[in-house]
Amino acid sequence: MHRHDGDEVHEHDRGLSHDFPVLARRRMIRLVAGASLIPLVGCSTEEETPASPSSSASSGGSPSSSSAAECATVPDETAGPFPGDGSNGVNVLKESGVVRSDITRSFGDSAGGTAEGVPLTVTLTVVDAASGCGTPKKGAAVYLWHCDRDGNYSLYSEGVTEENYLRGVQEADDKGRVTFTSVFPGCYAGRWPHIHFEVYGSLADATAARSITNTSQLAFPKEVCDTVYASDGYGESVRNLSSLSLETDGIFGDGHDRQLATMTGGVAEGYTATLTVPV
Repeated sequence: MHRHDGDEVHEHDRGLSHDFPVLARRRMIRLVAGASLIPLVGCSTEEETPASPSSSASSGGSPSSSSAAECATVPDETAGPFPGDGSNGVNVLKESGVVRSDITRSFGDSAGGTAEGVPLTVTLTVVDAASGCGTPKKGAAVYLWHCDRDGNYSLYSEGVTEENYLRGVQEADDKGRVTFTSVFPGCYAGRWPHIHFEVYGSLADATAARSITNTSQLAFPKEVCDTVYASDGYGESVRNLSSLSLETDGIFGDGHDRQLATMTGGVAEGYTATLTVPV
């Protein structure tokens, strides 16, 4: 696995000690909010048994089954040091071609490379939290990005600074859904396998890189990660994952039940990850 920028240690690799002020504030907000909701909704629990690679894992639930009391906004998380949205250097959102479903290839004035790995389709359903997750957010936009099979981020990591693959924007349809064709991300040292995403009120806001409404991350079930990383090209991910867990991850360690994707499929045919995103 390559370090993301030479020998420099980045925010993703510094662990909880670096992010403690941010995480502490987030946890305090959630504790206060949670205390006010306890008489109404009680405590949420996670699935005791991990999903198999070809079956479902815990996720945020479906809009039709959620009530106002059970629906909470997707947890706010850091965008990390490699967002590509103009907040840390390069801004891919203003590039022609960023609005696309297939994000496996670089586009525009780039090196034109293609990310390799186990096929992955990601479908996020953006819904209105205030309506109890029952109203799709038609016309909202999602910017999604993640590392490649080797744990590198296009535009930032050594060797792929001229690539912009594994980044793209989609507008939510009538059902609030956005779908991206990608590859399963690798596991780099210090972080559980994940995907970043930002939600915008409109496609115009997303492509202008303005007015982000929500920033969060999607997590993958361990059993699916184990299966994918046993396939060709993910060798270092096996070693990195072995020292990690969702419970000790610096981001998901304070709760991940509303960020854990539902998974179907397999290595040969590819996986599909789905998640409901209340905003």
